[in-house]
Amino acid sequence: MKKRYLFINIGFLFLLILLVLRLGYWQIIKTADLSTTAKSQRLSSRKIPSLRGEIKSRDGFALATSLTQYKLLVDTRYFPKNQKDFAPLFPILGTSISANLIYKINDPKTVWFPLTDGINEEQKLQIERYKIPGLEWESGIARWYPEASISAHLLGFMGQDSEGNPKGYFGLEGFYNRELSGRPGKMVGEADVADRPILIDGQQIIPDFPGADLQTSIERPIQYLAYQKLKDGLDRYQAVSGTVTVMEPATGRILAMIALPDYDANKYQEYDDSLYRNPIIADAYEPGSTFKVIVMSAALDSQVLDENTKCTICMGPVVIGDAVIKTWNEKYYPNSSMTEVIQHSDNTGMVFVGRKLGKDKLLTYYDKFGLGHETGVDLQEETESRLRPAKDWYELDVAASTFGQGIAITPLQMLRAVSAIANKGVLVTPSIVDRVSGKPVTKKSGIQVISPLAAAKMAKMMINSVDRGEARWAKPAGFVIAGKTGTAQIPVSGHYDKTKTIVSFVGFAPADNPRFAMLVTLREPKTSPWGSETAAPLWFDLSRDIFRYFGLSPDKTIITNMIRHTISVKHALDGVRQAIITQPNFRIHFTLSLISVISGFILQIDHWEWIILVFVIVVGLVIEMINTAIESVVDLVSSEWRMSAKTAKDVAAGAMLVYAVGAIIVAGLLFIPKILWLYI
Repeated sequence: MKKRYLFINIGFLFLLILLVLRLGYWQIIKTADLSTTAKSQRLSSRKIPSLRGEIKSRDGFALATSLTQYKLLVDTRYFPKNQKDFAPLFPILGTSISANLIYKINDPKTVWFPLTDGINEEQKLQIERYKIPGLEWESGIARWYPEASISAHLLGFMGQDSEGNPKGYFGLEGFYNRELSGRPGKMVGEADVADRPILIDGQQIIPDFPGADLQTSIERPIQYLAYQKLKDGLDRYQAVSGTVTVMEPATGRILAMIALPDYDANKYQEYDDSLYRNPIIADAYEPGSTFKVIVMSAALDSQVLDENTKCTICMGPVVIGDAVIKTWNEKYYPNSSMTEVIQHSDNTGMVFVGRKLGKDKLLTYYDKFGLGHETGVDLQEETESRLRPAKDWYELDVAASTFGQGIAITPLQMLRAVSAIANKGVLVTPSIVDRVSGKPVTKKSGIQVISPLAAAKMAKMMINSVDRGEARWAKPAGFVIAGKTGTAQIPVSGHYDKTKTIVSFVGFAPADNPRFAMLVTLREPKTSPWGSETAAPLWFDLSRDIFRYFGLSPDKTIITNMIRHTISVKHALDGVRQAIITQPNFRIHFTLSLISVISGFILQIDHWEWIILVFVIVVGLVIEMINTAIESVVDLVSSEWRMSAKTAKDVAAGAMLVYAVGAIIVAGLLFIPKILWLYI
């Protein structure tokens, strides 16, 4: 029995020793870990969002900014129970006291709850003046875009990631999200058993670090003008959508970027997410005839032809297999020079250029100009729009690409390539942000893709295209502009829809020292399917405003020449009027000419007879006017009778007599057989 008690006591002693050792282990060895665990179980940690950096235009205006907003929290342990004590809150909040609120305040199980959020700084100060106990503030950040939709595709918007943290999407917000975000802070405080913060003094706050500000190259006045002009253009030409992009050719700095339709970045949730994509960098299109300047500049650079080379296949349509390539207006110009090919926007002429280059050279230059590659612009969601592998290019593909069909690129790729022509053959990387937190952004060096000589020749051809092309009527007077129109049919279900087009105009100005390059595109205009009647006038209209913004005046020499030309025409018309008023013989000749024309209609003379009749009438009027001029000059030079003066007048009168006899003979040959035929 005693042995049994002994064993029991020894067992208890052993257990006691184990217990002491275990307690010592936890109290001495693991004390630090236990302390940390205890704190984690009673402390609550919450992020303090950082102030997101601003995105500014070139003049410092905030295109995107952040506003601090607050969430108002109620600690029911200290919050007054009498409605009169907290009633002043609700006029400030713009709400009323609800039954649910009264229930929460008086519920013993509720320690704290959020009352409302979205409170601005002014409202916060008003509430704090009342010194209502039991109120605590939790700060937050709201993104605000002062100009709403004007720069939506350029800026993008701020949303939330899967964990509810603020995050930028699309445009500059997405591309520079890390720089704009900054570093969030932290607030650590006591928590209850349900891990709800206990709002008492003594909370530890680790401050946030604000995000970086972005200084962009965007010229806000040009951005606004582009937006308004494009909006008006869509209405005027009844187009589905459109874009305007303005860039400095020498630097690649984007001055304006507009795409319509757009969305309000402040309310992006209310719009279809298809509108978030920026079509200038994300959507490929077939550029049409604007692409001809890229192909022609490649041919000039490779020296397979020059601006005076004659087209040997421009007398009619070009047949490749089962396909027939025609000009856009089915007019053909045999032996056209390359300058005239660009002027007339001749598709057959461009096929000639493509054959001179050959497939391999042509595709090499496409690659040089950056086609099928990202431009490198600092915007999120840019697409490459890759070109087909060389092995998949057949003769018809090569031919069609020379006039901008069967090849798809983004608008920014197109503008970048044309800007290389303006920039003496140097291809630059487009960019929007100049400075991050005041520090300049390193820009990539340009690449020489064609020679300066080839670029100069191409620019000259583009100037000629503007001055003599289909859209010359809309060109701003007094400015030298290099440009090209484009009209491309839209591919639908494996074929081109002849009723739907994408029209465009690309160019740069002033052509001798370009300050800007610009591309305008319109999709499916209803008033006209041609770029010369839609996109080109819109480009020229906007360019007038850009010239004024940059302080560029019309060239006085050009204006003077235009005035002189106008004046000379006016003087010529005055000469005709004076001949009619002062010269009886001229009036007689004019009357007889009118009778002859009427007789021609009555007697139904044929095409060639009309040519002869018109020629005789015009020559007669010209001779009569020359005779009058000679008489007037002779009388001006000498008021005295001189044999030389008499001879001059007599010879002039004799010329008129010879003509009159000849005219009578011609009239007889034309009309007498017709008259006799009526009586036979």
